[in-house]
Amino acid sequence: METPLEKALATLVCTFHKYSGREGDKLTLSRQELKELVKQELGLGEKMKDRGIDKLMESLDKNHDDEIDFKEYTGFLTALCMSYNEFFQQDAK
Repeated sequence: METPLEKALATLVCTFHKYSGREGDKLTLSRQELKELVKQELGLGEKMKDRGIDKLMESLDKNHDDEIDFKEYTGFLTALCMSYNEFFQQDAK
């Protein structure tokens, strides 16, 4: 039986692959694919303007190839997890 953490990890991986490859390489996210992922899968994405997506793309694209590979995506997830953790720690005070 899958544990809650295993389900969460599978969701993170499946979400990447749900959007990757719609344009070009099936193992990376283009700017448009990243935009769709953020807008569809994250509540904050609804408020994010195109310039915000551009900045996000810039900060995630460590090798400057104009695509987000899975390793770069995991950096994004790490930053999100850190933000959520900080939010909940403040809430607990």
